[in-house]
Amino acid sequence: MPEPTTVPEHPQDLVEAAGMPVGSGHVRADYDPRLTNEDLAPLEKQSWSSYNIFAFWMSDVHSVGGYVTAGSLFALGLASWQVLVALVAGIVIVQIFTNLVAKPSQVTGVPYPVINRAVFGVLGANVPAVIRGLIAIAWYGVQTYLASQSLIIIFLKFWPSTASLQESTFLGLTPLGYIAYAILWVAQAAVFWKGMEAIRRFIDWAGPAVYVVMVVLAVYLVSKAGWSNISFDLSSGEPLSTAATISTMLSAIALVVSYFSGPMLNFGDFSRYGKSFDAVKRGNLLGLPVNFLFFSLLTVITASATVPVFGELITDPIHTVQRIDTAFAILLGGLTFVIATIGINIVANFISPAFDFSNVSPQRISWRTGGMIAAVGSVLLTPWNWYSNPDAIHYTLGLLGALIGPLFGVLIAGYYLINRQQVDVDALFTMSPQGKYWFKGGYNPNAIGATIAAGLPAIAAVLVPKLLLDLDITTIDVTWISDYSWFIGCGLGFVALLALERRSPQTAR
Repeated sequence: MPEPTTVPEHPQDLVEAAGMPVGSGHVRADYDPRLTNEDLAPLEKQSWSSYNIFAFWMSDVHSVGGYVTAGSLFALGLASWQVLVALVAGIVIVQIFTNLVAKPSQVTGVPYPVINRAVFGVLGANVPAVIRGLIAIAWYGVQTYLASQSLIIIFLKFWPSTASLQESTFLGLTPLGYIAYAILWVAQAAVFWKGMEAIRRFIDWAGPAVYVVMVVLAVYLVSKAGWSNISFDLSSGEPLSTAATISTMLSAIALVVSYFSGPMLNFGDFSRYGKSFDAVKRGNLLGLPVNFLFFSLLTVITASATVPVFGELITDPIHTVQRIDTAFAILLGGLTFVIATIGINIVANFISPAFDFSNVSPQRISWRTGGMIAAVGSVLLTPWNWYSNPDAIHYTLGLLGALIGPLFGVLIAGYYLINRQQVDVDALFTMSPQGKYWFKGGYNPNAIGATIAAGLPAIAAVLVPKLLLDLDITTIDVTWISDYSWFIGCGLGFVALLALERRSPQTAR
């Protein structure tokens, strides 16, 4: 095997994507360039405070997708207060798991795909990295599509003649829909290309901006309806029995976890910058339960107030703004939701593929290249065809959870129980067959096997029950199990790795 060479002196622009100065990663001379660039290398300085972590979650939570997903829980037949309880319970679970995945990256100073080398092997880590990157592409498309709906409303209000562009469709989207999607696609690409300083300035006020609009919207609707006319017992389905209510609330909690499973999995990409693990935990406390409680209250109050004001339950804030039907409200609300959604796309669906795809070929793929891979791929997936109604949302979250859950379970089992929270950081960057994380040809067969063993049942839990119903093979509806796909995958991945390591130890040496 050839001797490793030093990394070129010119810093990769990927480091900017993480909000740190160029060259902030400490690249040792003996690090193999096939595994290393300045951003993947362990950080020399970790300076993020609790506020920086809180700001990350603020940008991640306040998007059109977040409000639509939260609002879609009403379609399950839950009352408003039950939706609120499910949202808060779900986010507390997210906080716990986020802290678990945050620690290994904060302690070592390396991003999510690199810390996976300690479990999957220096080459095997590309498996979870690519899966997570592909999921980011899917979410990129979803968020861009949802934001484009705001632009369509603005077009129709201020340029009524564009309504003629809504009369036909191609591959499930109207010409006006393509125009709005293209505008946002280009706008986001432009922000990406400007570099991280522009991105940081953008998201600094994107989250608070949508907060202001949602507060104004809630106050307006409550003042129009009168507080006494707002019912918190409403739901859009048939009344549920006590047992059915408990079961449905558990499903709703699971869906909240699935919605945040993406940024939760690769949260190490951000926690690595925390100046201490305590600072990261405080930021997660503020950004998740505290921040999300206020977000949930706004969602529930706003949705509940639409019934007395408009005569029907409206869970999409874009449609709520549209029903107000004043030029100022539509312009302010529409643009705010567009801005907020661009913010979450940058944070959750651009940074992740930048790290993940860079891990595959550190010397060839920069953060801009990773971002553009996500942007181009998002169009090819036609997200408007599978994320436009509550059923599709729940089905999509189930499938994404099934893919993400096993990766989480394997990583947590590997770091906390098998490696006992001990990582040889330098060994993460060597291709030597004598390296600690070389395993067998650069892959840990136990980690790969555990991922497959957990992933197949989790995916089957989403696809098989619905397929059996659609083919009239059975009349027993167990499609509810798909809501728990993340937990199924995570639990099985955790147990499978422990079992395989006990039978044939690979990681513990």
